Amino acid sequence: MPVRLPFRPRRDTYPPDLWTKCPGCSEMLFNKQLEKTLRVCPHCGHHFRISARSRIEQLVDGGSFVERDDDLQPVDSLGFVDLKSYPDRLVAAQLATGLRDAAVWGLAAMGGKPVSMCVMDFGFIGGSMGAVVGEKVARAGEAALDQRIPLIIVSSSGGARMQEGTYALMQLAKTMGVIERLKAACVPFISVLTDPTTGGVFASFAVVGDVNIAEPNAIIRFAGDRVSAGTIGEELPPGYQRSEFWFSHGFVDRIVARARLRDEVIALLGFLAAPPPAGAGEAIAGIASRPRSLLSALTGALAGENGDARGSDARGGDARNGGRNGDSRNGGRGGEANGSRGEAPRG
Repeated sequence: MPVRLPFRPRRDTYPPDLWTKCPGCSEMLFNKQLEKTLRVCPHCGHHFRISARSRIEQLVDGGSFVERDDDLQPVDSLGFVDLKSYPDRLVAAQLATGLRDAAVWGLAAMGGKPVSMCVMDFGFIGGSMGAVVGEKVARAGEAALDQRIPLIIVSSSGGARMQEGTYALMQLAKTMGVIERLKAACVPFISVLTDPTTGGVFASFAVVGDVNIAEPNAIIRFAGDRVSAGTIGEELPPGYQRSEFWFSHGFVDRIVARARLRDEVIALLGFLAAPPPAGAGEAIAGIASRPRSLLSALTGALAGENGDARGSDARGGDARNGGRNGDSRNGGRGGEANGSRGEAPRG
């Protein structure tokens, strides 16, 4: 007769609404306790992915966030269908996240300082950037430029949205145009890179901040291991796609744990402040109105220097040639010829 123990055997599965298994250390974490630690594992420090709403709540002053353009939503311009149609994917993502698209932007305050903030949500089709996400990033930058307040973008994205094709790729140029205008106007831009920041978002605005901050062990890269190794034809170094690798190579300025991220950004805002418009604002506005302001200004400066040099050489050459030719013709051979004719005896 088998012996029955007075307790049940340990289960291998747990209710998903009560426990979460940490992918870093495989510990089972009580969800309520995990929320108290900002969804960071207390055992190994693994940073779980969080929603855009939770991120905003953690960063900004309480009740200060005012969302803008929350009615923007994507359209299926290409009639794209893979395993399911693009509209069906949008509806499923909207029901799962409560968002219309993968980004939320608005005006808020951090430490009493006004900021323009855009936060991406990986839960919405992998945080992919389509026309709406690119437009929200651009509008957040334009608001920062108009009000001369710092811009903060929290990236969490798999890259450009495949279902929107070239429309998604065009967002790289649009967002970078706004960022260049910010830089020309000396408006601060703080970029926060979270797990993951890849693809077109990595290749555009996410890594060109005045200060680039990353969370620990976040995946930051343009393409996957196979594509990257095949492109360069070499074996990739271990951990090359993690934030610590980018920090060791100077690509990331700071690696900050989630619990200290708000205080870190507030401290940076104390150092980075947009100067008031000065008398040279017309020149700044002229440069800022061009999307590729930095390259355009550099090209214009080099072209001006080369043009001045060529002009001075031409003027110098004319003077030298004129002097030599005039002297030789008039003062030299011409004068001697006239003098010889005058001194020659007649008849």
